Amino acid sequence: MIEIATGKQFEENRKEKHSKNARLRWYRYVSRFALPVYDDYGEVERYNVFCALMLVRHARDGKLYLYDIIEIKKETRNLFRSGDLTQ
Repeated sequence: MIEIATGKQFEENRKEKHSKNARLRWYRYVSRFALPVYDDYGEVERYNVFCALMLVRHARDGKLYLYDIIEIKKETRNLFRSGDLTQ
């Protein structure tokens, strides 16, 4: 989810306590993921696609760490049927 994230946006520290942990700054990213929906026989019927807004902190060690998933919304325009992915 993090590797395919897009839409990197800078985010200011909102609390003084974060100055220590996220000294280099915060970023917001948008990512998408899908979860399978199974029918009564255990076969994948379709996939529900979701869009997530993630808060990532840039730490002193130079690495990016997922801090929180702020928002998750189900996308209704991209409902994939099981056969759609194999054709």
